[in-house]
Amino acid sequence: MTQWSPVWKVEIDGVAYTTAVLANLSIRSGRTNIYEQAQAGYVNLQLLDVSQATIPVTINSTISVSIKDTSNTYVAIFGGNVVDIGLEVLDIGSTMFTQTYSITALGALARLPKALTDGVLSKDFDGNQIETVLQQVLFGSWAEVAGAETWATYDPTITWANAENNGLGEIDQPGNYELAARSSSRTDIYSLVSALATSGLGYIYEDAQGRIGYADSTHRTNYLAANGYVDLDANQARAAGLRIETRVGDVRNSLTIKYGATSSAEVSASDAASIALYGTLAQIITTTLHNSADATAQANFYLSLRAQPQPIFSQITFDLTNPELDNSDRDNLIGIFMGEAIALNNLPLNMSAGTFQGFVEGWSFQASYNQLSVTLLLSPLAYSLQAMRWNDVPINETWASVSPTLEWQYATIVS
Repeated sequence: MTQWSPVWKVEIDGVAYTTAVLANLSIRSGRTNIYEQAQAGYVNLQLLDVSQATIPVTINSTISVSIKDTSNTYVAIFGGNVVDIGLEVLDIGSTMFTQTYSITALGALARLPKALTDGVLSKDFDGNQIETVLQQVLFGSWAEVAGAETWATYDPTITWANAENNGLGEIDQPGNYELAARSSSRTDIYSLVSALATSGLGYIYEDAQGRIGYADSTHRTNYLAANGYVDLDANQARAAGLRIETRVGDVRNSLTIKYGATSSAEVSASDAASIALYGTLAQIITTTLHNSADATAQANFYLSLRAQPQPIFSQITFDLTNPELDNSDRDNLIGIFMGEAIALNNLPLNMSAGTFQGFVEGWSFQASYNQLSVTLLLSPLAYSLQAMRWNDVPINETWASVSPTLEWQYATIVS
């Protein structure tokens, strides 16, 4: 039995605001299915104030929401920029009244659809192209530095490589697929980066600090090999609403991959056995892959993993204040992120034979006074794993540490 109560910190423009009480909070992050890139996350929160103080928040203020984990350390769970502010009188007494600040903020990805680019790119790998594009909007220029700034007052811990970084996170570089050069054509940055990520079989995401990252096609395989699963006990989750879904909409048995600088070339592949069972479930995927061999490999990859239906875990909710939840699981759930490998154990035997292994795609936090829960959406392992390349294997791996019964055809990960 481990008792725990949430202790919050809300920072606005880098300053912790402590005179108000966090009454309600809702956070949503990630994506709802693996066929789309992540959308901007958001937070809705309400602050109760009885002092009639003016909270220093304006449109586009930065906001960070953190919570103390079981080691008494603040862990960020959302970062973004304010888009809506509401101030309302909630209650009134004989000597004072209570006000409610309602604040809505969006994650870093919300900046990309509103930023335009000509998108000129040289032929390069997916991660390199994505970093080139994101630097245009997430790094400040000389002219954007405050005119009164001096070398003496500039943060001495910032490296030259990250100076004026306004939201660029971890980018897997160089990536695994060579993409074609792109000539000048005006578009918004979100559409361009999403297309590049799809071409590389990767995904863009927001981290809890409000930065934009990119995970390439073998990111999850490498992460799983290095870190393994976070084991969670379904007996400690809310029973009501525990839900898995198997959907024909997730099946792909006829693939056309368009590739090249103008996406005018194409390759196709199909799975006859799957078509015989489920009918033709086709998809055209538009990429800017440079090499036809890569386009063929991607078509076969989609078929090998998605020609048969796989259950997804569309909803499982953990109450973080549940005393039966141990501290390790509680801390892992507080620090949840897109692509984290989860093993759900002790499920009913008719749900994935009692154990579900997969990756986090999306999640939401719900909080009220002294309560906090997190709801996860998980995709099955098979939808994500890519075979490692030789230079992806951890350098401390030895032949002796690999299972001697592992067959070469299944050696896609080492753990």
